[in-house]
Parts: sequence; C-alpha cells; structure tokens
Amino acid sequence: MKNEKFTQDEYDALDEVKRGIKGDRVSACVGRNSKRLSGLKLISIARNGRITLTDKGEQTIFLRRCVLALRALAEQPGAAIDADVALFLGKKSHILERAEGGFDISDKGRESLADILSQGH
Repeated sequence: MKNEKFTQDEYDALDEVKRGIKGDRVSACVGRNSKRLSGLKLISIARNGRITLTDKGEQTIFLRRCVLALRALAEQPGAAIDADVALFLGKKSHILERAEGGFDISDKGRESLADILSQGH
C-alpha cells in the first residue's frame, strides 16, 4: 500500500461509513470524499448507491488508530488505548506494559512514530 495521505475530513468520512449510513442520503462529509475514497478502493459504492467500507478501508482506519495511540503514549505514558490496538502494537514491540498498568511507547515505537511523522502523517 502506498503512503497515501488523508485529511481529517476523509478519515471522518471513513469512520462514518464504518458506523453505517442510515437512510438513503449520505452526509455532506461522505459526499465530498466518496469519489476519492472509492477511487482508492477504501469504500465500495454498490449499484443501488449503498456505501460500504472495504477491507483496505478497515485497515486504513485501524492503522490510523495505531498512530494516534503511539502519539498519545509518547505524550502521556499510560494513556488509555483500545485493546485491539494495544495487542497489535505489543506484538510489533512498539509498546511495553507498565508495572503500574497501561503501556509505554518503546524505543522501536518512537522510531516508527518519528518515521511516520517525518512523512507528514
């Protein structure tokens, strides 16, 4: 996967599609971003107009959550992070469990975060 850069508005649209679109009309946020997100194969638009998140879209949201968790832990060790994100980052040795509970970002995690931030994400 190329290093695509997404705006907060595009991430908001992905989150909205993940939660499920109620009714027949999409929000302005999803409407503004649907063409690009569909072109990048992050969302799928069926013939009947139904919009769903693709596996690639799910992965994009998850990776974003991982980066946000690393940022939070870099700023505040022990910050609350989601269990699925903690499991993934722990397997990758990006975070370490703290004796007092919660997690710290590891040196490997700091290097990865610095690399991500240097790319403008």
